[in-house]
This record gives sequence, C-alpha cells and structure tokens, in this order.
Amino acid sequence: MKRMSEHRHDRSHALTPDALAMMDTIARTGSFAAAARELGKVPSALTYSVRQLEEALDVLLFDRSSRQAQLTAAGHELLHEGRRLLQEMDAVANRVRRVACGWETQLAISVEDILSMPTIFDLVQAFCEVRPDADSPAGPATRLRLRSEVLNGTWEALVTGQVDLAIGVGAQQLHAAGIEFRPLGELPFVFCVAPHHPLASAAEPLTDAELVHHRAVAVADSAQRMAPATVNLLPGQDVLTVPTMRTKLEALLRNLGCGFIPEPLARPQLEAGRLVRKETTRSAVLAPLHYAWRADRGALSLGRALQWWLTALESPTTRKALLERHAGPLA
Repeated sequence: MKRMSEHRHDRSHALTPDALAMMDTIARTGSFAAAARELGKVPSALTYSVRQLEEALDVLLFDRSSRQAQLTAAGHELLHEGRRLLQEMDAVANRVRRVACGWETQLAISVEDILSMPTIFDLVQAFCEVRPDADSPAGPATRLRLRSEVLNGTWEALVTGQVDLAIGVGAQQLHAAGIEFRPLGELPFVFCVAPHHPLASAAEPLTDAELVHHRAVAVADSAQRMAPATVNLLPGQDVLTVPTMRTKLEALLRNLGCGFIPEPLARPQLEAGRLVRKETTRSAVLAPLHYAWRADRGALSLGRALQWWLTALESPTTRKALLERHAGPLA
C-alpha cells in the first residue's frame, strides 16, 4: 500500500498542463477517438494516459459503461478546475513576458485627497487598456495600487518607499535628494459657510478675531511618521476634524462649521446656493501642487508603467482635470 507522501507525489506529477489539456480535448470532442485524432495520438495511448491519471488521483474520470466519453462528477470537477488552471497559467506566462519587457510587477501611487478621483480613474482605465504589443491579449503586467492621502501623507508615502509616484505634493517638499518634481498646477481655495451660518450675513472681509469664535472644519493630515500639517486653524478655535475633503464639504453643508475648500469642489454648491462664499482678511489661498517620483538611478531605470503615468501627467488637459473636475458619480 502506498504511503500518503507517495500518493501526493503521484498526484503532483499526474496533474500536468498536458494532462489537463487532454481532458479538455476529450470532453470537447466527445470521444477518445476524436480527441486522439486532434492530438495526433492513437486512441490506446490516450486511454492509457487517462487510466494513469485516474490511478494517480484514485478516482474515475469517465463512465466506462457509455460508448461516448461521459465524464463522471469527479471528471467534471477536474475539467472545470483544469480549464481554470490552464487559463491562469497562460495569464502568468503572458504576465512574465510583459514584465521581462520592462513593465513593473506593481506600481503604487499616492493621490492627494483634494484632487479629482474621476480623473484618476479615467487614467487607471486608460492604463489598463494599454496593449504592450500587438500580440498581447491583456493590459500591462503591472498591478496598480492606489491610495488616497492628505497633506503630508502624500509626500510621506513617497519618501518612505510605500509608493512610486505621488500626485498632489505641496510646494514645501521641492528640494529632496533623489526625487523628481513636476508642477501639477495651482488650486484655489475659498472660505465657505452654510447659508444659515452666523458668518453668512457678517460684513466682509471676515477677520481672525471673528473666525476664532466659530467652529472650523479641518481635514486630518494622514501622515503617520512626519509631523502633521495644520492649515488655516486659529489658536483656541473649536475644530471638527474629518478624514477627507469631501466629508469636510458635507460638514459645511450641514452647518457644522466653516472653512476653506477647493473652489472647483465648492463651485456647484455655491451656484446652487447651498454654500456661501465669504472673503477674509487672510491672503487668497492658492495651493501650488506637484507630482513627484523617485529618480535615484536616472530616467533610464524607470519602468514602463511609471513612464506611462508620467507621460499622461505631462498633458495640460489631464493636469487641469485633476485640479478642477470634481463633478461626477465619484465626486
């Protein structure tokens, strides 16, 4: 009697791509004779191979009482799983071939929360539709990993090696060794309150002495290791902290506080009268943003996936959309 280890050894040697392809051919053609003709073998050789596979698995794969190649329940399961495995093996082979051609296994991207996620997903969709070559049945071999960050969190993700590309980096980080930067554009912020907020009817410009008495809504910096940044908060001011700019917008609409938000994000609410824009004595808030990536070893070391994204970000239309296009189902 064979030991358990020997049974496992037999099974692992029996379940080969050729054996799975043989099962698929027999089931598809409906008979051993037809399958043998398609595979260029004699029927007896095919019958012998099936019996070897059955012995190794210790199951019957075909009903011997039928003149046709009728699968048993075990045979159906093996055929189903075998076809899935063959597809996965083809996918792996294609993926390995594309990686060998310079496509990264994974590309991680951090995106500043104030940017347009509909535009980011437009870029993701375009990337996934790239065909590395004419014979490629699928998109790039690279798996994308997106993460949304706030303030210093976008930059921290890049410098700590958690991502390969950071989109929406502030101007305060423009002099870092081994990091390349390109301008994304400037994003204007406006101070807003709900129509029934006490400041909505106050005389302009609003002073810090007035603002300090009203709750501010702030988005928490997502940085874990770096010192978190605070923007436009006054000492002693009550603060409601929220995780994203879109939740800040919701808090403002519900009259839970006041604060600065990107003008393109506020625009539909201002036009509909659901928010009121107020001028303050503070200078106009204009946030210069950039995109950045590691360039320690020079441009020639960049993978093709990162090169694709950098090329896409060179488009003025794309950069403008990232800053302004907040309308849509994901806004």
